[in-house]
Amino acid sequence: MSKLHFIVNPMSGAKDKRALMKVLGQQLRHTFEVTYTERPGHATEIAKASDADVVVAVGGDGTVNEVARGLIGTEKALGIVPSGSGNGLAYHLGISRKTDQILKTLNDGVITYMDCGMLDGKPFFCTAGVGLDADVAWRFASSTSRGLRSYIRIALRLWRHFHPQTYSVNVDGNVITTPAVFVTVGNANQWGNQARIADQASVEDGLLNVVIVKPFHTYEIPILAAKLMNGRAHTSHRVQTVEGKHIVIDRQASGPIHFDGDPSRTGTHIEMEVVPHALRVLVPKNRDI
Repeated sequence: MSKLHFIVNPMSGAKDKRALMKVLGQQLRHTFEVTYTERPGHATEIAKASDADVVVAVGGDGTVNEVARGLIGTEKALGIVPSGSGNGLAYHLGISRKTDQILKTLNDGVITYMDCGMLDGKPFFCTAGVGLDADVAWRFASSTSRGLRSYIRIALRLWRHFHPQTYSVNVDGNVITTPAVFVTVGNANQWGNQARIADQASVEDGLLNVVIVKPFHTYEIPILAAKLMNGRAHTSHRVQTVEGKHIVIDRQASGPIHFDGDPSRTGTHIEMEVVPHALRVLVPKNRDI
């Protein structure tokens, strides 16, 4: 029998975490403990110190990122109970928000290895990028409204006055110079909420999926959105994709970046690379990741 350690972010999403943990605790077939985070970075500290076999992040992609950082290079596996706004990595891995499916994964799931990305030395596990999506993430972080509708509302507001930058994107020595609305680098296939921007990405292939979205007209947004939600973003003539291990992005002006949904600010030169099989992760049985 495995030991599980749940690290709960009480602030993420809208779900009642204490009620959820009570339900999970009644039906788990493993021994477990629960710790609630108290500040940014606390989840990483708890994960590093834990003696559990599986350390479970209860929250959104930001919480997952913090927990996973504390597990890289160890024999401890990451588990996820998705309860944030986007839950991108969980959805890529086939982990449902439904309580019965969460229990099935926790009780009967399998452990495998997954890659992670590094952005200027900082780990990310789902997606990272620059451009409009990073600007939206920056505004979304300070918004009092959560969820997909709020994210879309902010994106449309910013789009009205958005001016694309020109980027130089170097992928394993292959340089692409182009104006772009955004450049997203996917370890996993999506931003969250099943918006699969890097729809061909895999977390176990030792590669990062680079997605360059070139300038488009406002009237094209519904078509692009449909492709995004249907997992066919790469088929758009506005989208260029390339895979690689080492990515260097140079842009015209400094500003926001995002990694795993959390925004930050950085300069004009950004470097990313993949770390193959960096992390053990608990996934549903028979799931292709």
